[in-house]
Amino acid sequence: MAVTIDDIAKKAGVSSATISRVLNNSSYVKEETKERVLKVIEEMNYVPSAIARSLSKRETNTIGIIVPDITNSYFGEIIKGISKIAEEVNLNIILFNTNNDVKSELKALDEVKKHRLKGVIMTPGFGDTKLEDVFIDIINSINIPIVLVSADLNYINLNGVFVDDVKGGFDATKLLINEGHEKIGIITGIISSSSAMNRLNGYKEALIQSNIPIIDDYIKEGQFSLDRAYEITKEFLDMENPPTAIISCSNRMTLGTIKALFEREKNIPRDMALVGFNKIDLIDIVGINLTYIEDSPMELGVSAIKLLLEIFKNKDNKKINRINIPPKLILNGSEGKVNK
Repeated sequence: MAVTIDDIAKKAGVSSATISRVLNNSSYVKEETKERVLKVIEEMNYVPSAIARSLSKRETNTIGIIVPDITNSYFGEIIKGISKIAEEVNLNIILFNTNNDVKSELKALDEVKKHRLKGVIMTPGFGDTKLEDVFIDIINSINIPIVLVSADLNYINLNGVFVDDVKGGFDATKLLINEGHEKIGIITGIISSSSAMNRLNGYKEALIQSNIPIIDDYIKEGQFSLDRAYEITKEFLDMENPPTAIISCSNRMTLGTIKALFEREKNIPRDMALVGFNKIDLIDIVGINLTYIEDSPMELGVSAIKLLLEIFKNKDNKKINRINIPPKLILNGSEGKVNK
């Protein structure tokens, strides 16, 4: 059974607060008392953890990372970028996976508060908007720096590092238009998310600028889900007037789209042009050369932790910093010219 500070205090005949002061080498402890406490600590073979010591100082050298889906390689790259810099500056990390559930996010933020972490880097999910007030209350009560990464919150203004998703949606659509496509389907993420809405707005703007009508049947909400994108792609193919190109707004949905096209024996791009978001290493192995919008998730992670470190350094500066990273268009041929 682990020895606690309370066990030490009981045996030494002092308070737990005194034990904490001894562990932190405080000058507010009599030398005689300090020696007695240290002797008991040695006898009971007590090893204080770094976190316990930090908690007694009301601070830690640990930050929290909150992401909606740790199994998604996109968030893995963001975490990798954060971890790279954290290791260089000797920061510890606690990782929270919320499964895109707002209640799990609230629980994670409560844990952050409970453990008095130094700061938080967070990609918010896209769940129940009825909990907005609760979310705002807990963020305000935490009273530590929070940096959003990749996804924004539309009901509270926080520091963050984001991708220009409107430009990403615009560039993907404009590329297909330039290749002769006018019937362009788009599979969005959860539409309540800022990234999904911004990509859709970019798509619409490109169509409007090119005098191409916006057709509601070509706009489908894929919920960032492989299975949903798979079903939507089949719906597109079964339409009387199907699109000649598809924009898939996340790497996981792109896999669902490719799965459906392969099942229907459709060639990319001869039978259906495809533009995705973010690189998928897996499809390189099977010889699919995908054109995609690169969000640079590792760069997002690096920028997010650098912003957090800047906030640590300038504690008195209350200015909100919001950094926008431009997306990159990576051409690999899957945007193919329209098949006339």
